[in-house]
Amino acid sequence: MNYTELQTAVEDSTENTFSATDFALLTKLAEQRIYNSVQLPNLRKTSNLTLTIGNPLLVVPTDFLSAFSFGVTSGTTFSYLLNKDVNFMREAFPSSTTTGTPQYYALYGTQTGTPLVQSFLLGPTPNAALTAELNYFYYPESIVTATNTWLGDNFDSVLFNAVMVEAARFMKQEQDIVAMMDKEYGASLALLKNLGDGKDRQDSYRSGQVRTKVI
Repeated sequence: MNYTELQTAVEDSTENTFSATDFALLTKLAEQRIYNSVQLPNLRKTSNLTLTIGNPLLVVPTDFLSAFSFGVTSGTTFSYLLNKDVNFMREAFPSSTTTGTPQYYALYGTQTGTPLVQSFLLGPTPNAALTAELNYFYYPESIVTATNTWLGDNFDSVLFNAVMVEAARFMKQEQDIVAMMDKEYGASLALLKNLGDGKDRQDSYRSGQVRTKVI
């Protein structure tokens, strides 16, 4: 299902015509709801970054939302860093002059003057320009601008039902109508979670990731 087909299906079902701006908003809200309810392989991206000698901060990609894994290559050895909070990092590595191959990282967040820039705080501070591999969660391009997406092509039922929920609320439908739409959305989302959080998670290396029993 592409974007045009999605809009046609929703407007036919609701017997309502939406402006281009309104329908784009409803669709993006629906996608955000889905992407934060299930972890899909297409919501992952891998980025190769280079650490800076003497700098404990590493700027992450602009579309970064959360990390799945973060590792560095030192010589011929690849090792994963352990995720910690900033409190741990400041306690364990109080001085940025303590250098070596990083073993830990913390999400440092944004800083004054650069409100849109997030960074990792590394410990110890890199002593070489090592190559890092970051696997992270991000929002893929919306079907609004991409026309075709993995979700629309492979699981259009959950996308359609999610937009229908947003459309019902937008149109201020009766509570029983909204509840019915929510129920349909929940049923289709359960099938998607069976794939994303079930079948695609059976061989997860680390604990902590969402993993549901396959039905």
